[in-house]
Amino acid sequence: MKKFEPGIADRLGTAAKAKQARLEKARKLDPTNDPGFAARQAKRKAQAEERDRRAAERKAAREAEKARKAEEAAAAEAARKAAEEAAEAARIKAEAEEAARLAAEAAAAEEAAIALEAEKKAARDARYAARKARQR
Repeated sequence: MKKFEPGIADRLGTAAKAKQARLEKARKLDPTNDPGFAARQAKRKAQAEERDRRAAERKAAREAEKARKAEEAAAAEAARKAAEEAAEAARIKAEAEEAARLAAEAAAAEEAAIALEAEKKAARDARYAARKARQR
């Protein structure tokens, strides 16, 4: 008996039948045909929306925290500048007081020097007058 050898038409027909069988099987397994598919999809969508909402809340919280820290840093910088200005003003005031004190001391020393010179002159004049009085 002769063996059956399929020709090109037989092979093409078999391939087409196999392809059609795969398509039918895939259509049966398609999740859109499942009655619970829409419910699962809705649940997944709700979960995704909830995830996105929580992510947006976290981002907003991070931004608020960043803004708060920036405000705190600005306030700290302003306080630091105010403290520096106050310290500078105190330093200038102390320098002015020191300069006034030194000027007062210098004036007092000058007055003392003038008084000492006046005393020396008075003593010289007294000696001169005494010498003149002895000569007469």
